[in-house]
Amino acid sequence: MPLPWVVPLYVGRVFLVSTLAVLGGLLAIVGLFDVIELTRRAAGRTEVPFARLAEITALKLPFLAIEILPFAVLVGGLLAFWRLSRSSELVVVRAAGLSAWQVLALPVLAALSLGVVAITVVSPVSAALFARADRLDATLLRGGTSALGLADSGLWLKQRDGAIVAEGSAVVHGARVRASGDRLMLERVSVFRLGPDDRPVGRIEAERAVLEPGRWRLENAAPLAGDRFLAPVPTLFLATDVTLERLQKGLAPPDTISFWDLPGFARLLEEAGFPAQRHRLRYNMLLALPLLVATMTLVAAGFAMRPVRFGGAATLAAAGVGVGFSLFVLTKVVSEFGIGGAVPVAVAAWTPTVVGLMFAVSLLLHLEDG
Repeated sequence: MPLPWVVPLYVGRVFLVSTLAVLGGLLAIVGLFDVIELTRRAAGRTEVPFARLAEITALKLPFLAIEILPFAVLVGGLLAFWRLSRSSELVVVRAAGLSAWQVLALPVLAALSLGVVAITVVSPVSAALFARADRLDATLLRGGTSALGLADSGLWLKQRDGAIVAEGSAVVHGARVRASGDRLMLERVSVFRLGPDDRPVGRIEAERAVLEPGRWRLENAAPLAGDRFLAPVPTLFLATDVTLERLQKGLAPPDTISFWDLPGFARLLEEAGFPAQRHRLRYNMLLALPLLVATMTLVAAGFAMRPVRFGGAATLAAAGVGVGFSLFVLTKVVSEFGIGGAVPVAVAAWTPTVVGLMFAVSLLLHLEDG
């Protein structure tokens, strides 16, 4: 095997092992803090066993792995390249005539591969597990919340129904959804009223339902009596604890939707009149993830490939971590502008990655010229 390929393969292996080790360590630390936080929230709830809290954290781990992957690549890259510089292996490689770009070819490719696997394979799994963790959290620690679902068949909503019994519930289904400003209207509505044991105790069919403060206003509603419907009444009211704001927040948060399903779900939200900026932003941020982790690899190399004889390795490593943290802050700030509609979501998602890439390439060009 020619020498120019042996060196990148070796450097790539060192980089990959270091990155995966750092990712595992960070996941363990984040998971520990999450369990501690859940334990604090569950204080006084003797009916919630510790095993269920640990289960919630375990279900979140794939999602957390995607979130901390760029930082793990940065720290893992800093450790890997610092080790190679400290052992003078990079000095020998450079003396043999290989450029920094040749040395970094396999590490960058490995980082890109990690990013692609994260969004195409891990994301669908993490979304399903995170949704389950959120339901467990809601049931065990938040006292239960309304169950929501938006699909091609319309909106499904489960809410409390105190008109039946104290612990009764109602499932509201609207074949078509129209949201505009602070107004929400469902068309071709079916209301299934359930008792405390989730057995059906009543049903209402209505032409439309309008959400008002504390209630649904059902128009042309026909209650079911026995095995047939009564004559429609012009207006019927159904108490509810649902608000439009709560409905918008509860409609499948973007973290619970697979990368592959995000564009279609965002389109459904927009057709129904709900804002979809969060979902489109999440989709674009996942699209940018492979390039972002590759950028973090270049940033790590720029700060850690300097020969040890020049000194200041610890300072440079700290500066590299500081740059990574700055990109994280920039991502959060620009994301808020994207969610608020001040900038397009694509610009908000890709700006931190492009800025980081330009900085990393400039740093490496300076290193290579030196």
